[in-house]
Amino acid sequence: MLEFKLLARSGQVPLLAAHLLSNHYNLTRDRYYRELAGAIQSGSTGSFVSYASQGLVDGLREQIDLVRSQQLAVSWSNHVNETMDRFPTSKASDRQRALVLAMPSSTAVPRDDLIRLNPDLAALYALTGPRTLSRDLNRLLYAGLILRKGRNWRANTDIMFTFLPPAAPS
Repeated sequence: MLEFKLLARSGQVPLLAAHLLSNHYNLTRDRYYRELAGAIQSGSTGSFVSYASQGLVDGLREQIDLVRSQQLAVSWSNHVNETMDRFPTSKASDRQRALVLAMPSSTAVPRDDLIRLNPDLAALYALTGPRTLSRDLNRLLYAGLILRKGRNWRANTDIMFTFLPPAAPS
């Protein structure tokens, strides 16, 4: 509680980050008790402060990674919408928008699995002919929104890293 109060009142640490130490202690409870007992027995707080500092740094890195992934998701969605807005509005463009937003960015998906990425997408493609997916993929590929590797496809979120602030190395 004292650490939280000091961090929160310092004005240098956002309130959300002030909770990271207590969360770290909770997640590593056994080590917390060992470090605390060691500090009491030795009369030296060096090891405990090192343990706590590493927990704070790890927690801050996790928070930064979370914020970056959320920034990427919002930026990607905005980019897709802006790109798709250049095309005439139609059922096809709405279906293509749904397809690219459902595609993962980290792993490529086989072509035959694309229409089953989520139930809404499956419903959209259930009403179409066999060539519709090929036309949609070609249009999205031409727009630069997706990447193809063999018969596998993924969202081209790589272009979004240009717009995100650089991350410090871990």
